[in-house]
Amino acid sequence: MIASPQLLTLQDGSCTIVGRSSVVGYVRFHREPPYSMATKRSVRSRPAPKAGSADTGRLKFGFPKGSLQEATVRLFDRAGFKVVISERSYAPSIDDAEIEPMLLRAQEMARYVEQGVLDCGITGNDWVLESGAKVLRVAELVYAKRTRHPVRWVLAAPESSAIRGIKDLKGKRLATELVNVTKAYLAKHGVSADVEFSWGATEGKVRAGLVDAIVELTETGQTLVANGLRIIETICESTTQLIANPAAMRDPWKRRKIESIKTLLAGAVEADGKVGVKMNVPEKRLAQVMAALPAMKRPTVSKLWSKDGEDPWWAVETILEERQVKALIPKLKEAGAQDIIEFPLNKVIY
Repeated sequence: MIASPQLLTLQDGSCTIVGRSSVVGYVRFHREPPYSMATKRSVRSRPAPKAGSADTGRLKFGFPKGSLQEATVRLFDRAGFKVVISERSYAPSIDDAEIEPMLLRAQEMARYVEQGVLDCGITGNDWVLESGAKVLRVAELVYAKRTRHPVRWVLAAPESSAIRGIKDLKGKRLATELVNVTKAYLAKHGVSADVEFSWGATEGKVRAGLVDAIVELTETGQTLVANGLRIIETICESTTQLIANPAAMRDPWKRRKIESIKTLLAGAVEADGKVGVKMNVPEKRLAQVMAALPAMKRPTVSKLWSKDGEDPWWAVETILEERQVKALIPKLKEAGAQDIIEFPLNKVIY
């Protein structure tokens, strides 16, 4: 408890309360000087930053929440970035002080990039088309949730349905998340149908008789087959895109930063599924080993040091598709290669 507190005003305008404590003796509480009216007016009149305004301090980067999230974090890891996304937070962390990350649905990404809320972000080309947003496609990054191939939006109907082609949809009801693209596709083929937005679980709406057909995203088609659906035709293919706001790309610092990220991400995508292989080869067997060795370009070949110059050996190094290695290594060994080493790759940059 503080007894008999005293309020003292000092020359600098600060206030100090002094009183006696039954425990520790005299205690002092200090308060900073109050704002002057001029200072308050200055703070109030300071304009708020505008969306998309030049800010060379940090790059506002959108990460896709949902099906692309884990694959994108893995891609950034291979590119050299450590990204951590908490299950309960929409504010990821990244080990690059120049990047300000934000987590958003891929469906919304293009709109926020167009408005300048974000400088750039990762989303599917399908959602760029669906939103009609005016953004720049900086790089095509061919990866998806499960595979390294483009995904497809397909028209599907029940196996027992009489729908066999696009013309059979006249007067029918369709459900999809990709409403605008689907309507444009139907119009292109002169078909009038009712297209309704689906929030998800689209396959189940056909089985329940709510719609006649669906337009759904697929990588392998297995989920559609498991739900008794037949793929009739592909509406569009889509790949993952690094997109940017045009104003951000006109800013020299942001453009360099975006281009730097593009280089690293593209290198990580290119390295996916590839490995490096190196070996030592005696000169007399070099021709046989080179004949057995496929390569992305020319293998790197360098002569090994020898104390007396006799019995020369060569070091050979190249990059291969990982799926080729298990069949190739025995052939290389048979051709005369020794000390064969296989090693993983994080990035391949041409």
